[in-house]
Amino acid sequence: MSTTMTVKGQVTIPKQIRDALGLVPGVRLDFAVNREGEVVLQQADQMPRHKPDRFEAARGKADVKWRTKDLMDLLRSED
Repeated sequence: MSTTMTVKGQVTIPKQIRDALGLVPGVRLDFAVNREGEVVLQQADQMPRHKPDRFEAARGKADVKWRTKDLMDLLRSED
């Protein structure tokens, strides 16, 4: 089975291969070259590749039920 690469380096993955791997539009793929020089194609991990935001775990997690006015009154009190 062969295909032609465009000037942009794009290729169409033949339908038989897409079906065999369960590939659907929008799926992320990883390409690698093994020791024999063969190209290996597999579905990429679904985990994001970027470094996680260190504040993301804490974002939106406050359990304090204070109203802003009540909290500001408490913080500004002279006691």
